[in-house]
Amino acid sequence: MDIKKRLTIMNFMEFFVWGAWLITIGAYWFQNKQWKGDDFGSIFSTMGVSAIFMPAVMGIIADRWINAERLLGLCHLIGAVILYFIPQVNDPGTFYWVLLLYMLFYMPTISLANTVSYTALVKRERNIVKDFPPIRVWGTIGFIAAMWTVSLLHIETSAKQFYVAAAVSFLLGIYSFTLPKCPPAERREANQSWIDIFGLRAFSLFKDYKMALFFIFAMLLGAALQLTNAYGDTFLHDFAKIDIYKDTIAVKYPAIIMSISQISETLFILAIPFFLRRFGIKQVMLISMFAWVLRFGLFAYSNPADGLWMIILSCIVYGMAFDFFNISGSLFVDTQVKPEIRASAQGIYMMMTNGFGAWLGSRLSGIAIAKYFTNSNNELNWQGIWTAFAIYSLLVALLFAILFRYKHKRPSDKEIELAEALEMTPR
Repeated sequence: MDIKKRLTIMNFMEFFVWGAWLITIGAYWFQNKQWKGDDFGSIFSTMGVSAIFMPAVMGIIADRWINAERLLGLCHLIGAVILYFIPQVNDPGTFYWVLLLYMLFYMPTISLANTVSYTALVKRERNIVKDFPPIRVWGTIGFIAAMWTVSLLHIETSAKQFYVAAAVSFLLGIYSFTLPKCPPAERREANQSWIDIFGLRAFSLFKDYKMALFFIFAMLLGAALQLTNAYGDTFLHDFAKIDIYKDTIAVKYPAIIMSISQISETLFILAIPFFLRRFGIKQVMLISMFAWVLRFGLFAYSNPADGLWMIILSCIVYGMAFDFFNISGSLFVDTQVKPEIRASAQGIYMMMTNGFGAWLGSRLSGIAIAKYFTNSNNELNWQGIWTAFAIYSLLVALLFAILFRYKHKRPSDKEIELAEALEMTPR
């Protein structure tokens, strides 16, 4: 099978596993288990806690000791077992620890999947900036397929969503062992420093002002991403408490409505090569940041009836907000590092975005919502919540525009034509 098709299948299943429960776990928590909102902030922070160190650790292991595709397979097989047992948990405290254990094995797979893709494409002399986005777009399609599956089966609030995720995780674990070999690229030599021995060379990227600042803002944007993941679905579910909204399509099928965000992703992913080539990473990241402002601002004044257009537009804007930050950032990091630390660098990027960023976003938002945006009857002030998130995103955008120094050199039309001609040459 062609390498692009094989990587496409991997990406589809990688994000199907996540999409089967990520957006609907809030509905499972609040509607099914009826657990408290303060504890939910802690539950969602498991993604952040696990991503703080596990992607970097797994990246080091893949760079030095174990093939990346094998490590990917092992993580998914272990994850499948844990997912299968999650529905047996009946108290929020235990749920936290079990979900954290699962996330310790799932979060590294995102950066490992990127590493496998980049390594396989580079070995075949492909242009990753051009060839990777059309492959990665199938990850988003997998996420959408999972959301639609869960919604159409009416298991958004059911434990069955975890069984669906477990089944696909098991299949991906087996499939990963059939992928192209991605052996450790770093050579072990005599008289190495302890930094090299333990595979910590990628952390030297923080000594570079440009890269350090890029990672910091990636962390701040990672916080914004977790805000929309944590509260988007349950925001729509809350309208069911209001008689004039309870029979609207958005309330009956919130996961399908939210999946418009992922549908939008599929379009913007394909636009990444054009935007990166023409505008460079700074402008692309700024576009992403202002898109986050719109994402939250539109939610603040929307409703499932006459304000449904704002919900839909917010979901469309999400595609740009997510892709131009997450995928463009990953590609940018890969172009800035040596092959020997490719997996480690991707692990660090994941650590900053889905690690520190996710942890800060979920923990601080949970505290802020409980203190400032929860009414005396325990109902949430959604307009205030989304407005606060929009202001946060705007401040991040303004600071990035001022502090991040990066001069983009746009290739000439002749250089672009030559590069495209070379890529069309049979190998």
